Amino acid sequence: MRLLITGSNGLLGQKLLGRLHQQPGVTLLATARGANRLADVFPTVPFTVLDVTDAAQVDRVIGEWQPTHVVHTAAMTNVDECELNQDACWRQNVTATENLARACAAHGVHLTHLSTDFIFDGSRGLLAEDAVPNPISHYGRSKLAAEQAVQRVPDLRWAIARTVLVYGVVHGGGRTNIVLWVRDSLRAGKPIKVVSDQWRTPTLAEDLAEGCWLLARHDAQGIYHLSGREYLTPYDIAQRVAAYFSLDASLIERVDASTFSQPAQRPLRTGFVIDKAARELGYQPHSFAEGIGIVSAQAG
Repeated sequence: MRLLITGSNGLLGQKLLGRLHQQPGVTLLATARGANRLADVFPTVPFTVLDVTDAAQVDRVIGEWQPTHVVHTAAMTNVDECELNQDACWRQNVTATENLARACAAHGVHLTHLSTDFIFDGSRGLLAEDAVPNPISHYGRSKLAAEQAVQRVPDLRWAIARTVLVYGVVHGGGRTNIVLWVRDSLRAGKPIKVVSDQWRTPTLAEDLAEGCWLLARHDAQGIYHLSGREYLTPYDIAQRVAAYFSLDASLIERVDASTFSQPAQRPLRTGFVIDKAARELGYQPHSFAEGIGIVSAQAG
């Protein structure tokens, strides 16, 4: 296998490199729009700059490197930023995916595309792959349009991996995650407000990377839901983090989503049924308690 990863500087891209850089029979190519942030961590993994919004560049890199598989993790994922910068969001999430899908089809490459629970409206939770999408934010609309773009390209071998509230430790800085934010706030004695009316199945980044690897390895075809199993609110998550580290849970204030003024709407209830991925791929995510432990060990 020759596996090309887009967005290798991001959280999921980094975890895929970590999982696969020593995998027998797999040759990796890391790509990102900016400079390689992981040259010191994975010095043996080749890297090339790739702007996935540039169709000619995408076709050239795939034609020259000739991967058997592409895992497309690059995206604009800040939901509020997507709402405020809609053209940039569409270019990075939809145009880029169209470029990759066409190039993969032309060169006979299997494409695994990453999508999100934000394609749903939040009217009900624990969703299987056949649930009907109805996005309520520009981010959600862009990710649904990207899914549709993948499915429209003739002769493309594809899998779509949808996921939920991914958390993990990113090398070289970047956005924090809910586990470390709660831990560090409580350690500092800082009161925090956490919503209790949004439901998710939080996903450890290492589990998502494993799921993407399973999709590529099996040449899977179709839509798969990849997340954790436990159905939790951010408030539940904060309480569990406090308990895990023996911190003062009285600093956690339960609020509802209306407390925060944000440009983009969030679905209230999502969360995934992951039975298909478990049955067909052998996908087995860690428990949330195990995930806290893994994040804590990496973050120090």
